[in-house]
Amino acid sequence: MASDDYSDKAKHEDMKILHGMGYAQELQRSMSKFSNFAISFSIICILSGGINSFAQAVSSVGGAGGGIGWITGCIISGMFALAMAQIASAFPTAGGLYHWGSILGNRFWGWLTAWLNLLGLITVLGAINIGTAYFFAGTFGPSFGFTGTDWQIVGFVAVITVIQAIFNHIGIKATTFLTDISGYIIFATTAVLVLACLYYAPAIDISRLWTFKNYSGAAGGEVFPQSDSIGYLFLLCLLLPVYTITGYDASAHTSEETKNAAESVPRGIVSSVFWSSIVGWIMICAIILAIPDMDAAAGQGWGMFFATMDAILPSGLKFLLYFFVLIAQLLCGLATVTSASRMLFAFSRDDGVPGFSKALATVSPAYRTPVNAIWTATALCILYVVLALLMKVPVLDDAGAPVLAEDGTQVTSSIYVIVVNSTLVFLFLSFTIPLIAGMLAYGGPKWPKPGPWAMSAGLYKLVTVLSVIGMGVILFIAVAPPNERVLYVVLGFIAVALVVWVAVENRRFEGPPTGDRIAARKAAIAAAEAAVGEKG
Repeated sequence: MASDDYSDKAKHEDMKILHGMGYAQELQRSMSKFSNFAISFSIICILSGGINSFAQAVSSVGGAGGGIGWITGCIISGMFALAMAQIASAFPTAGGLYHWGSILGNRFWGWLTAWLNLLGLITVLGAINIGTAYFFAGTFGPSFGFTGTDWQIVGFVAVITVIQAIFNHIGIKATTFLTDISGYIIFATTAVLVLACLYYAPAIDISRLWTFKNYSGAAGGEVFPQSDSIGYLFLLCLLLPVYTITGYDASAHTSEETKNAAESVPRGIVSSVFWSSIVGWIMICAIILAIPDMDAAAGQGWGMFFATMDAILPSGLKFLLYFFVLIAQLLCGLATVTSASRMLFAFSRDDGVPGFSKALATVSPAYRTPVNAIWTATALCILYVVLALLMKVPVLDDAGAPVLAEDGTQVTSSIYVIVVNSTLVFLFLSFTIPLIAGMLAYGGPKWPKPGPWAMSAGLYKLVTVLSVIGMGVILFIAVAPPNERVLYVVLGFIAVALVVWVAVENRRFEGPPTGDRIAARKAAIAAAEAAVGEKG
């Protein structure tokens, strides 16, 4: 018998929607509404991006970068989440963004969305795990001789990514058990961190949260280049919330594993962004209020969070908090493996990866997971980390000339920061394309009626327009100095994608099944479900 909260009728309805889109119920549908929320909440993980990139809130315009900047950035992400939820309710499939772009736009829109989203997910997984490795190096690493050299970071990331893949391999129940726990860990750890910051703060000056002060250049530890424009620096501080509040597309990617997906998925998207925004703002504000000396902290640059905790917290409490922050960051990476592998699985199911699609679309009958997609995403993440940390590029001054060290050698840095900002653009572009397609298709033959979770037509279109404007802001701040190379990376990828599409994929790639192709797949759907033991 089905459980009380997931009746046979509800299960039949989920399968009917999936069959109506031409796909079999191969993945195990066992995720609850809370689990769907928790997987996105775990990827957003304010204890990951919010802490590892905390300096971006202060080393731009001071305390207002957190008090006001965080809210502004979260509003941008919130518009994307609302618009995405509207489409997810009507089209609840794994790899949602790719399907939305294809069904509501055309084959090319869907194909480009898939590659942008895949590239974004693989690289953001690497960025998350690199951030976790650096966090470990700055907290517990010295006790283990782990100082954070490039090769140590690569080895650490490889180990934790493989462990994350193992848990994904053995079934969605194992993954959701851990991400459910992660949700509680994030809430509880953040609450303790906030209370500790406020209790141990030497003094609390609430006006910090709306006070603007220029900390660019050396005053802010060179997190951002020197600038006299407060407006420009305020835009740069939005990198913190916009980078942190992303990953909520995981709720859509796990649609085929979620009960009552048409209602649970959009709620998971919106609620994960809402609670991450609110709780994250409280956390960022508490840390800013706890800083003993703003000028001294800003001068610490990327190390200002640790410098603040070292200055105010008892060692026992500090390391207890660090332990649970580390656990939350590890589970953030685990949830991202889930998201990336489902996107790769869904795209491959429609022959989106030439030569490898059949293997990548394989679902294990024993575990009901796309095991090949999981391990391919893992391998690509590790490869990216090796390239991102070990490849070096010259550091340039304001005039574009190479910066030289005191001994006359050229100063270089890893391409990690360049790729992280590129990741931001790739992810939000992959969000924007299907959102534009949805707005244009809404109410027409491609999308005649909304799903059970829906805003009014006027509000939905307004939110989508605001999302597109937000994409413009994100693109601007992602390619702002000193990250001008990001624009070249993004334009280069799009140029290559256009050539590949025109030369090869336009004639080969058919996209998701539609019309008669859906009807023709009935026998294949039944065979696929029988192979994994699924019963309607």
